[in-house]
Amino acid sequence: MRVIPAIDLIDGRCVRLSEGDFATVQAYSDNPTLVAQEMADAGAQRLHVVDLDAARGLENNLSTVGKIRRAFPGVIDFGGGIRTLQDAYKILDLGVDYLVLGTAVVKTPIHVANWARVLGPVLIAGIDARDGLVRISGWESDSTFRAVELAAEIQQLGVIEIIHTDISRDGTLKGPNTSEAAAVAQASGLPVIISGGIGSMKHLESLAASPPIGISGVILGKALYEGHVNLEDAIRLLESEPDSVRR
Repeated sequence: MRVIPAIDLIDGRCVRLSEGDFATVQAYSDNPTLVAQEMADAGAQRLHVVDLDAARGLENNLSTVGKIRRAFPGVIDFGGGIRTLQDAYKILDLGVDYLVLGTAVVKTPIHVANWARVLGPVLIAGIDARDGLVRISGWESDSTFRAVELAAEIQQLGVIEIIHTDISRDGTLKGPNTSEAAAVAQASGLPVIISGGIGSMKHLESLAASPPIGISGVILGKALYEGHVNLEDAIRLLESEPDSVRR
């Protein structure tokens, strides 16, 4: 199971939110590039980067993303504000490996399918949900989809993976919603990365002891920044065997 540290960006700073509430924003570093370097030094082979400004339709942080790309030698997936094919090309030109689409998957799935045909296997679906209901536009708007329902329709769009975030647990350190993530994996037939709620090594030990079916990785955010989880220890625990998905 891949351990994936996260860098969320607002105004060029490395931040975290609690339960997707922008009123709770807390900055942890004014130098995301250095944070990315430290994560690479700790052994991270993949990085999850989110532009929270762009996700809300504000100014973007692409200059910072370019710096992060130069600092981090591993795989980078990026989400936030990707609404057109031109947006996708612009971000891929920075050297980003994968694009995470959330709002576009819900609002313009036909476009996503077309992008997949043009761009190839670089698209990941971001399913962000509260109480099972998908939210979009930087988590600020409801959709009419439940997470499992959306997951069942998603494979035909050409995405290769899903990142499932339980918004109600994101930034709370209360533990991940493994049951819903596993349901999303089953409904979609795609590998799913869990995001939201990891708060201790005990949570990771539980995942390692009984890996949910279909789960390929876990994203770590606030727990890393506040010292509840050591990245090297997490990687050692969950990546001790070749990267695989339990089926």
